[in-house]
Amino acid sequence: MSIAAHSSGRTMSVAVRTLIVLTLLLGVGYTAVVTGLGYLAFPEQSHGSMMTDGNGEVRGSSLIGQSFTDADGNPLPQYFQSRPSAAGDAGYDAASSSGTNWGPENENLVEAITQRKQAIAELNGVPESEVPADALTASSSGLDPHISARYADIQVERVARERGLPVEQVRELVSQHTKKPDLGYVGDRVVNVAELNLALDETRH
Repeated sequence: MSIAAHSSGRTMSVAVRTLIVLTLLLGVGYTAVVTGLGYLAFPEQSHGSMMTDGNGEVRGSSLIGQSFTDADGNPLPQYFQSRPSAAGDAGYDAASSSGTNWGPENENLVEAITQRKQAIAELNGVPESEVPADALTASSSGLDPHISARYADIQVERVARERGLPVEQVRELVSQHTKKPDLGYVGDRVVNVAELNLALDETRH
């Protein structure tokens, strides 16, 4: 065997062994350590931030919005309503996360917003001028579980009436599920609709 061939074979052997060691170290060992630390430090988040009811049954994830409508797509009046969603045919399909990609002058978008504003105002018994922008437009992912505090506020009386609950009790639940702006000033106050509606279902008269 020539010196060149011997050197080439040795280099190849070193490369293969290095690849195996690094694969085990970084591909298996590092991943296992980081995953284990994640489970220990953030047990709820590492399992998908799942929400459970009083019977321990999973009712979804607090990170993914849900539609609170009947089989025909009509809003269920006893629930707070989420933002519109373009993810999937019926909305809030996690396998089809997306927006509509319609521009601000798109005729379909303009018509949809006009119809939504009328429907939301009628459902909640408020003037169209009080319907906030997030009630009319989908998030970029189509899966956002949050609505603005303003949108939640115009729904309080309707939900309280439909459930036979005192308005102040419903307002308190909204307050408990309202997230303040990051750092106290970045963004707006938002309400997690999925968590709020689950809390409503767990509320006794």
